[in-house]
Amino acid sequence: MEFKETQAIYLQIGDYICENILTGKWKPGERILSIRELGVQLEVNPNTVMRTYEFLQNQGIIYNKRGIGYYISEDAPQKIKTYRKAIFMEHELPQFFKNLLLLDMGIDEIIPYYRQSLRQHKQL
Repeated sequence: MEFKETQAIYLQIGDYICENILTGKWKPGERILSIRELGVQLEVNPNTVMRTYEFLQNQGIIYNKRGIGYYISEDAPQKIKTYRKAIFMEHELPQFFKNLLLLDMGIDEIIPYYRQSLRQHKQL
């Protein structure tokens, strides 16, 4: 995994985990990799993974079965979507609208690209 400098590594790892859950690669109720295993896989310090797991646990996306490991919450997909929508609305959407205004573009110019993106994702 290649990390961007614009976001904390533990949050990028959280995004990676959430994306695997939303795409169905990792299912609710399943055990996820241990802190050490994920650290080795992603080539990061286990403390960074621990910070990710604490963050996801605080969001209710994963939970810890003491002595057994971390598991994906049954309602994790919905919680992820709710969290990501809030982040998108607060941070990304205002920048998107600002760019539209700076480029003198209207929503009507974006709709064909949105529809094309929908078609492409349905084919995946």
